[in-house]
Amino acid sequence: MMEDQEALDLAADWSDISQGLRKDLGQQLHSQWIKPIQLGSFCKETGTLDLFLPTEFSANWVADRFADRLSLAWKIARSEVRHVRISVHPSRRQSADLRLAGASRRPANDGAPSGPIPQPAPLNLGGNELSSGEFSVLGQPAVGLDPSLTFASFVTGSANVLACNAAQRMAAAEKPQFSPLYLKAATGQGKTHLLHAIGHAFLQAHPRGRIFYCSAERFMVEFVQALRQNQMIEFKSRLRGFDLLMVDDIQFIIGKASAQEELLYTIDALLNEGKRLVFAADRAPQALDGVEQRLLSRLSMGLVADIQPADIELRRKILEHRLARFAPTAVPDDVIEFLARTINRNVRELVGGLNKLIAYAQLTGQSVSLQLAEEQLTDILSANRRRITIDEIQRTVCQFYRVDRTEMASKRRARAVVRPRQVAMYLAKVLTPRSYPEIGRKFGGRDHSTVIHAVRLIEDLRTRDADMDGDVRTLLRQLED
Repeated sequence: MMEDQEALDLAADWSDISQGLRKDLGQQLHSQWIKPIQLGSFCKETGTLDLFLPTEFSANWVADRFADRLSLAWKIARSEVRHVRISVHPSRRQSADLRLAGASRRPANDGAPSGPIPQPAPLNLGGNELSSGEFSVLGQPAVGLDPSLTFASFVTGSANVLACNAAQRMAAAEKPQFSPLYLKAATGQGKTHLLHAIGHAFLQAHPRGRIFYCSAERFMVEFVQALRQNQMIEFKSRLRGFDLLMVDDIQFIIGKASAQEELLYTIDALLNEGKRLVFAADRAPQALDGVEQRLLSRLSMGLVADIQPADIELRRKILEHRLARFAPTAVPDDVIEFLARTINRNVRELVGGLNKLIAYAQLTGQSVSLQLAEEQLTDILSANRRRITIDEIQRTVCQFYRVDRTEMASKRRARAVVRPRQVAMYLAKVLTPRSYPEIGRKFGGRDHSTVIHAVRLIEDLRTRDADMDGDVRTLLRQLED
């Protein structure tokens, strides 16, 4: 039990540290180098925390550039962490040895005679990609694919059902009717999950299949490295020997003419051989500025499947699906509803918020409640609240209480007018960053002390009057949806 709590504690700290680094470094650098980091064990005696990356290249790169920053962040988060050790995950080294040991086993679908055949060295592309040898050698799972990111764990709704169905078709045993498949979605909506799921399902249907999976940025790095080392022939031959090619974040290939040309030739070669291709990006192919027209044509010639932001029904389903992992921890329905309504920017933040809330509750022995969620998820909640204007608040309140909009600025003091005006002032203070004097000016030039009185009065009424509290909750839901 203590070990589980320690792991949850580390995971919660890493979530905070990772989010902070994303803000400091930017989305591109964070996705490429920080996101692939996996937490290892923490030795309390030496104060050493292990952080693992998938390849020697990425481990060395992160150690050279981010070791001091990671060490400082962990020391701030946990004073007992004195050393941070960055290395390759031991299982990756074992898998590499296994691939070399099985290199003489040529894939059955190559159509070549059996027997020992010399194989080129695995193409090391770092990050989440697969080399030419990483295709379930000796029954081992493909390295680079997250085992938790499968179709079974992907929750579908109206926003993503087309993309999910298309992804399943791409991975099926029978040849798909379209190729390439282009997944378009904003950050955190599930396109990377689908890429991993395609890889797992493809290997189930084609146990000896050869998969290549990387980011466009990683493709660029390895292309330049091969160019400088005069290894372009090897680079091309290995790249075009795969049965399934998957490239994530294709928008990062913008402006790189030589790499675009090589990717174009690779796409043509694989399509001519009936191979399968999947690309993912945060925008449609036509919106990729700086990309050659011929490449844009190839990217959009198959099926472009759009993943829309998850609606509230899908967000509820995702939270309920995730809760199964935390049984028997109880999460009240009002907390699920609150998270589903409030954390609406992307699914990754939604799941991260639930993980953090449950981890905090388990580690402190508290029960999960709406108050605890509001206290512990302040940063996530504030980032997800859309910008609401005072004009919008006034309009919504007037419609709710059936009063004329002009009453918000009038001098009338009838109770039927005063109370809605006070509620609107309270909501303006809660939902906007405006100061008391600024709010007062929007309500007919009233003094800031009038606004302060209204805010305190409504706060007090919410604790004593169930009807008033219900009215405010209803208005909050209407304004935040």
